[in-house]
Amino acid sequence: MIKDRKITSHRDLIVWQKAMDLVNLIYALSRNFPESERFGLLSQMRRSAVSVPSNIAEGRVRKTTKDFLQFLHVASGSTAELETQVDIAFRQRFIQKADYNKAMALLSEVGKMLVSLISSLNAKL
Repeated sequence: MIKDRKITSHRDLIVWQKAMDLVNLIYALSRNFPESERFGLLSQMRRSAVSVPSNIAEGRVRKTTKDFLQFLHVASGSTAELETQVDIAFRQRFIQKADYNKAMALLSEVGKMLVSLISSLNAKL
């Protein structure tokens, strides 16, 4: 979260901003996937990536902290799903090692931020 500034929107959350960076990265990495993966892994990876910031945003506008937490847990689950899909893409040689490492590092960062936010909100319940 941003210190010394009031959070007025999901856009103010650094975890949402990083999740949006993750979406951009996944779209870029998946552009060169084989055509045969258009409705397979490519589509699934993009949906998982989009799910992360989408759930953060939807949860942020909910009326209760409990509701927000539920959506953050879904976002966290999507990071685990996407991590598995990035592994598959690498094993299938659809992405290079450097791109794999970049995606995994950003996934780890977003995942840790979600865990931290979840813990912080749980402490307030």
